[in-house]
Amino acid sequence: MTREYLKKATLTSATGASDVHETVVQILSDIEAGGDATALDYAAKFDRYEGNVMLTPEEIEAAAALVPDKLKADIQFAHDNVKRFAEAQKATVADVEYEVVPGLIAGQKAIPVDAAGCYVPGGRYSHIASAIMTVTTAKVAGCRHITACSPPRPGVGVAPAIIYAAHLCGADRIMAMGGVQGVAAMTFGLFGLPRANILVGPGNQFVAEAKRILFGRVGIDMIAGPTDSLILADGSADAHIVATDLVSQAEHGYNSPVWLVTDDRALAETVMEMVPGLIDDLPEVNRDNAFAAWRDYAEVILCSDREEMAACSDDYAPEHLTVQAADLDWWLGRLTCYGSLFLGEETTVSYGDKASGTNHVLPTSGAANYTGGLSVHKYMKIVTWQRATRDGSKRVAEATARISRLEGMEGHARAADVRLAKYFPGENFDLSAEG
Repeated sequence: MTREYLKKATLTSATGASDVHETVVQILSDIEAGGDATALDYAAKFDRYEGNVMLTPEEIEAAAALVPDKLKADIQFAHDNVKRFAEAQKATVADVEYEVVPGLIAGQKAIPVDAAGCYVPGGRYSHIASAIMTVTTAKVAGCRHITACSPPRPGVGVAPAIIYAAHLCGADRIMAMGGVQGVAAMTFGLFGLPRANILVGPGNQFVAEAKRILFGRVGIDMIAGPTDSLILADGSADAHIVATDLVSQAEHGYNSPVWLVTDDRALAETVMEMVPGLIDDLPEVNRDNAFAAWRDYAEVILCSDREEMAACSDDYAPEHLTVQAADLDWWLGRLTCYGSLFLGEETTVSYGDKASGTNHVLPTSGAANYTGGLSVHKYMKIVTWQRATRDGSKRVAEATARISRLEGMEGHARAADVRLAKYFPGENFDLSAEG
């Protein structure tokens, strides 16, 4: 099978990427050593904001008063949807108790992490939905303490709608601090915060690099790159809707890839003709990003049939995957690599990004090959336990002793030996590796 590229990307997400590693390492090191004062110094430098870092109840109430009632209702609607879906996800993880062999019982428990740090972008766009997605799922998971951290705007502070959303969704503290310094404050437990056990949420390349460096000391949701989206469309698709959906995702950033995979040349050509005009019609602040993303990173791929289309999609492992084609059940059963799937033109990635209930913090840059996105499960530790009767441990002890000796781990073997000797005195066991 062959794939014909009607439009080929000239750049990749790695092209021209800045090496920010050393900068982030230095900032993290400085803040860990210098604590609150150093974090405030970096906040003054990068956020250009010298207001209150930890918002007071009065400041939260004042911010909420600035949010229009209609927007409050929309935020509440989105929160309710995300909360209900997160509760349904949590219900799929149950504590388990199972008798592996007679007398030996093993179990599973799902335990939420203690403290979650939720980063909410607030630079070019005010990511209200990110506050909903990250804080709500942490709350449903049962985290004892949730910090929402968002960069303030110079002389203004955190966007009131972000503050309102974070508070509504259950944040215990809301911090007006962005970038590496905000991530560091949550990780190191500055300003009276508990040390975060997990860091979640999207951010710029500095935030992403900070999370990558800190991973191991803390958990993270994933290492995120530029957002990406792929549409699978056949001849039944509405070209205007396909083109509009591609443009809607291209506006995320200048390096946000969008891909169209189709088996219909006429559809592909029509979409390619329509996209530039749709981009031109965007407000200027959105237009530049969408134009650069379409020019440099977008691809349009013509395949021979739907099986080749599905295989192409799985190869790309997109963050967002939309199907606008016949026989949606076939696609649902066939596709295997994506962050979140949107079936039919009646839904769109924008719904998932904002209000439909599934999470918008998703794997990028092909990571959907091996992981899913943020969910209530990311905040939960699936741990195991076991107990046994003496009779139940007998066969396990014998196997443990012999396997351990074969591996050369005599100490392990003797931990089994002493139990056999205590529980079954007078019995002879062949516990040698060769036995």
